Amino acid sequence: MEFVTLCVSKFLLIKMLLILQNTFHLNEAVIGAVMAIDNVLAVFLLPVVGTFSDKVDTRFGKRTPFVVGGTIAAILFMLLLPYADKNGLLWLFIIALGMTLLAMAMYRSPAVALMPDLTPKPLRSSANAIINLMGAVGGVYALGLIRFLVKAEEKPNYFPVFLGVAALMLLAVVLLVCTINEKKIAAQIASEYPEEAEEEQIKEAEIGLPKPVRKSLIFILLSIFLWFMAYNAVTTAFSRYAVTIWGMEGGGFASCLMVATVAAIISYLPIGAISSKVGRKKTILLGLCLMLISYGAVFFFPTYHASANIFFAIIGMGWAAVSVNSLPMVVEMSKGSEIGKYTGLYYTFSMTAQIFTPIISGLLLQYVSYHTLFPYAIFFVICAMLTMSQVRHGDSRPEQKKKVLENFDIDD
Repeated sequence: MEFVTLCVSKFLLIKMLLILQNTFHLNEAVIGAVMAIDNVLAVFLLPVVGTFSDKVDTRFGKRTPFVVGGTIAAILFMLLLPYADKNGLLWLFIIALGMTLLAMAMYRSPAVALMPDLTPKPLRSSANAIINLMGAVGGVYALGLIRFLVKAEEKPNYFPVFLGVAALMLLAVVLLVCTINEKKIAAQIASEYPEEAEEEQIKEAEIGLPKPVRKSLIFILLSIFLWFMAYNAVTTAFSRYAVTIWGMEGGGFASCLMVATVAAIISYLPIGAISSKVGRKKTILLGLCLMLISYGAVFFFPTYHASANIFFAIIGMGWAAVSVNSLPMVVEMSKGSEIGKYTGLYYTFSMTAQIFTPIISGLLLQYVSYHTLFPYAIFFVICAMLTMSQVRHGDSRPEQKKKVLENFDIDD
């Protein structure tokens, strides 16, 4: 549920960039600041809402009220965005965008926590596999909407794209309510797996992190910040780069991003096998190398050529290798009772990067050149490789999975 709706919404933000530029004629720095609102809200609200949902107790459970209420609110405000674009109402667009992002922030942490709440440890790999696989499919769905519903015309109509995304979000909520009884499932798991409760009590007795583990935690959090600085800059600005440098029109740029997303989906299985043999850290470093090479290659394309899709596919595989292993490494260093806390740390660093990188890269695009986009990404990938090389913990090597779906086990 959470990964489907957020993945779709994340890709939809790409189209908002063009609306801010083409309809409201805002400059690059202002556009970057507007798009950073989502991440500012996330940094402050995700830990607070997640902690608050831990303490809530309703007849529908702890997380479900946040997920349902937040998603419905996001749908309602999101559908105001194409109306504001069509009528040139900047004030309405900004308000609707802010409220949409606020609604998404209100349900994100509870939705992330819902899966481990309702899944016994032996089954969490399979559960994670299904959730993340559906999230990737949701991304392809959103890009497909952009590619085929946005026409190459002077004033495109974005309402069909927003409506298609809203329909998928609504379907996810309906499925959640109809299939998940949070309190009943939680009680059933507690009775069937009493050993998990005992294990958590033992971990609770431990105080703090050993110094070497704390050092590794700091370095991996810095690495997360750095590779999000690189990746998010490209994903948020590529639509404008494609239009300005490559002369692409309409939703044509979405083809490149769709190739990257599909390549990530296809690569999950071999990445699972590689991680189980060489470890998470080496797999992440391999993924960063693939991204580094691909960003450098795309930089040298003066105009769009079909062969560029090869490198976007490699970017997708590289990012999948990074995202498959990063959050599990962070959580590996935590106690079971602090998974939410450490997940919050992951999002704090990833979202902080996504606050700054649209602004910084936007300033470079506006005042230097659009050609700075890929060198900018290359710089931060290299920095991430250096900090990641200092991580010494969180690199447990899982056993080879018996089920194919378990090889898709990722967190992002």
